[in-house]
Amino acid sequence: MIHLNRLLLAAAVLCASSLQATVSIGSFTPSVSSPQPLGTPVTWTATATDSNAGLLTFQYSVSYGNGAFSIVRDFYPGTLTAGTWTGPAFVWQAISAEGTYHVRVIAKDFQTGDTATASAVFALKPLSTGGSFVVSATANPLVALGSAPPCPAGSSIRLTIQKVGKPLVSPTNPKACIPQLTSNMYAAGMLPSTAYSINYEVITGGSITKGPNPVTFTTGALPSSITFPTFTVITPPGPQDDQMDYTVLHAFLTFSGTTFLPVATDRNGNILWYYASPDSSHSALLTRPLPGGYMLTLQGGNSWNPNVQAGAQFLREIDLSGNTVRETNVGVLQQQLLAKGATDFGPCGAIPLPAAIGSACLGTMHHDAIRLPNGNTIVNVDIEKIFPPGTQGNTTGSNVDIIGDGFLVLDRNFQMVWYFETFQHDGGAPQLDINRAAILGETCSQGQGGCPHLFLAGTPGVTTLANDWLHQNSLYYDAANGDVIVSTRHQDWLYKVDYNNGTGTGNILWRMGLGGDFTFNNTNNDPYPWFSHQHDAGIDNTSTGELTVFDNGNTRVAPPPVGLGSGNSRGMSLTVNETNMTVTPLLSQDLGYYGFALGSAHALGNGNYFFQPGIVLPASSSNAIEVLPTAGTVNGTLIYNLQSSTSYRAWLMPNLYVPPTF
Repeated sequence: MIHLNRLLLAAAVLCASSLQATVSIGSFTPSVSSPQPLGTPVTWTATATDSNAGLLTFQYSVSYGNGAFSIVRDFYPGTLTAGTWTGPAFVWQAISAEGTYHVRVIAKDFQTGDTATASAVFALKPLSTGGSFVVSATANPLVALGSAPPCPAGSSIRLTIQKVGKPLVSPTNPKACIPQLTSNMYAAGMLPSTAYSINYEVITGGSITKGPNPVTFTTGALPSSITFPTFTVITPPGPQDDQMDYTVLHAFLTFSGTTFLPVATDRNGNILWYYASPDSSHSALLTRPLPGGYMLTLQGGNSWNPNVQAGAQFLREIDLSGNTVRETNVGVLQQQLLAKGATDFGPCGAIPLPAAIGSACLGTMHHDAIRLPNGNTIVNVDIEKIFPPGTQGNTTGSNVDIIGDGFLVLDRNFQMVWYFETFQHDGGAPQLDINRAAILGETCSQGQGGCPHLFLAGTPGVTTLANDWLHQNSLYYDAANGDVIVSTRHQDWLYKVDYNNGTGTGNILWRMGLGGDFTFNNTNNDPYPWFSHQHDAGIDNTSTGELTVFDNGNTRVAPPPVGLGSGNSRGMSLTVNETNMTVTPLLSQDLGYYGFALGSAHALGNGNYFFQPGIVLPASSSNAIEVLPTAGTVNGTLIYNLQSSTSYRAWLMPNLYVPPTF
């Protein structure tokens, strides 16, 4: 490994897109000098000038050795002071391997297309030296960094975490050994202010070799600067629970002025992990845990317009230490979509006012982002579009603002490669129907909870309220055929999009729910068998087509003649036959609460089910519930119930490294 005593800015490569380029890099500097130990946070600052008047944006990438660059933070505007642009701070924290890295910034004016680039070399030193095993504290008091000596090619290595004096040993996921390089992994899932014995294991074939010198590590206290939720065990865990799953991961929301962030607990509600967003004024919506201790989050902040604060402007993949591994934002995705000819996905601020009929723009990312088996990511987005007066029965006489949806498929660098838009499929059956308004007439006003930021509603000639037509709230990738199942809450439907692993037409293949394309085999004579205003739909068993879904039940609970006038939310498991277009219930369990919004559903490995009513009034509580099914019926028994504050989703998992397969 080459150790550098200072940043080699003299060797930085400065270039521009043309001889007449108007953009140039002034400086590109780190907060600490090279070399530094692995895991050291390094904040990079870039300055640049641009003779044009448009926004100057900055993208940061990193490569290891002579490898290819990977984008970590995509183009986002800097700030202009006295003619000099300063790029957004780039905090880089690497633990993958010691050695030489190249860090690159590109400044780009999207108005002219001009760019300038600077790169620099930075070295990271190993924490483990001389065959030692080292455990270091991180910025999160509940997370440690374990650093083990090199292990042989063909083997794998993992950490083991054991509370001192207790028998339970929790392993991390194994990672491949890289000869001559140390292995570095985060240890997480530990109680605050508690001593743990942390060690490593090398796995070679069927044999496991433990590290000779375990390290005792004592976690820190929970920070007083963060408001943590409280938990109440309504039904304690027992022998019929899934014994493999003892970690509950909660996606808490901002509610009643208190910002809750992602938190993991044990089954008794003791906090094991949390994530603090870099912007404490915004919540981070945890959308999905990923294998290996990574997570996808949607986070708020400024749009590319520095004067507009909006929710879910950033898609960030984080690790257990809270470090951002990869990031993109709405502004750069709008530019990528426009480059692909997607006319309804442009910047909202670029639409001339008064907004003409047919005007449309991409507002925010929302509700869900998932990881595909090939490493790509799908993220949900909303689209505001202007329709003629009277659309969906509007009686104001103004042009009608309608919120539609779509989803974007991003590659491993979070670059857009495929997209779907609902307004392209709104002509009626067998697709969607723009004249089929939200079943319960839902609308959105600016700042309303559960609604995206509105850019066009209330502008001259446009309705003040936007019709919340679809309200997509979950995405599921069907590996059996490469298509995507979407839950659209306000239509009481699930629908499948012909994605076909990126080669599909984008057409809607079927719509499931009341008034859709499937017949419900009402084996238990339920007066309202279908789900409504549902959340978190996905296939848990691909061989049987078993689909789990959280049935909020809003339409069923609505007064007659729309619904039955009463009831609770249900946890459902359905067998889906796409050949015969039938749906048969395996489970339709009253959960004892009416969770009018939010919610989770997935099957567990022992045949039980996990459901979460996400917000139950009047206490605005959520309930993490395990259900033991009763053979031969669609009913079961509630055998576990952990109550807490408003949570968008929750997952019951073995630990923070192994998420549910669905």
